[in-house]
Amino acid sequence: MTHESIVYDRRVRLIEYAARVGNVAEACRVFGVSPSTYYEWITKAEQYGLSALLPRDRRQPHQPNAMSSEEVAVILAEAITRPTLGPKSLLRHLRARGVHRSASGVAKVLRRHQLGTARQRLAQLASLTAAESGLVTNAAMHGPFGFCMYASTAGQVVSMDTFYVGRLKGIGAVWQLTAVDVATRVAVVQLIVGDKTAVVAAGFLDHLKKSLRKHGIKLEGVLTDNGPEFVGKAFQTRVTEPGLVHHRIPPRSPNHNSVCERFHGTVLHEFFRPHFHRGRVDDVTLLDRSLQAWLIDFNQHRPNHGDYMAGRTPLEVKKQLRRRIRKTAA
Repeated sequence: MTHESIVYDRRVRLIEYAARVGNVAEACRVFGVSPSTYYEWITKAEQYGLSALLPRDRRQPHQPNAMSSEEVAVILAEAITRPTLGPKSLLRHLRARGVHRSASGVAKVLRRHQLGTARQRLAQLASLTAAESGLVTNAAMHGPFGFCMYASTAGQVVSMDTFYVGRLKGIGAVWQLTAVDVATRVAVVQLIVGDKTAVVAAGFLDHLKKSLRKHGIKLEGVLTDNGPEFVGKAFQTRVTEPGLVHHRIPPRSPNHNSVCERFHGTVLHEFFRPHFHRGRVDDVTLLDRSLQAWLIDFNQHRPNHGDYMAGRTPLEVKKQLRRRIRKTAA
């Protein structure tokens, strides 16, 4: 049923109801229509028949600043060619092609064509690559960012990395050593002052084992990049212990360590930036204490709305994996 047919049916029923009850005012009150509008409709029906009650088609209003189809095509082409650029960053490339529009106007076009986010644009680019060349990229198969870590049990693969917190006045360079269990997303962090050496990384590995043991997780394998702290002799000696597997990502492939990279973005936006805005930090011990309190909330209470976590907390995922293992064993 179309909008026009709904309007026409309502007008006809009003006229029929008014004739049946013999009271125009009462009929207009029931249908929520003014008497003047009723008499306008009844006059048209008497002169031209009931077909005159069909609403007339309205022409599309002319907008002086409306985008032409050519401009829209250029915007969409540039957005897919440069999928990681937002509307504001695209303006320079659009001007080079003769399209002079505002960032908000470009953003509206992208949202209207389901290209409002970098994720959507990257997925569209991957689909076009597959259609044109037959090359099905990782982005086309697994999502716009091309790689997804997976582990079937807790502790099977723990992603490790380092994060530069900053150089604090009176303290020096502060680094965060990070480990995130791929299966559950349970995170373990430790702050250090000075260089991130292989000796420091080896000590963090011992701390990681103890911390995961408190969560009921046995460390079986670690995933690292090829940084000097992870390829140094001290760390290599510690990581080659029996029952522990060391996975190393390919060079220049940070997306293979995406679990840690995403956690670093979270801890930066949700802890470090707000914390440093609250006041000056003069004591790393106090900073680490606040960080560990935030980490407890992250592991136990904070829902993660990523595709894998789907609103669950690391604690909930850990419990679900245990139940699944028990059912399989039974």
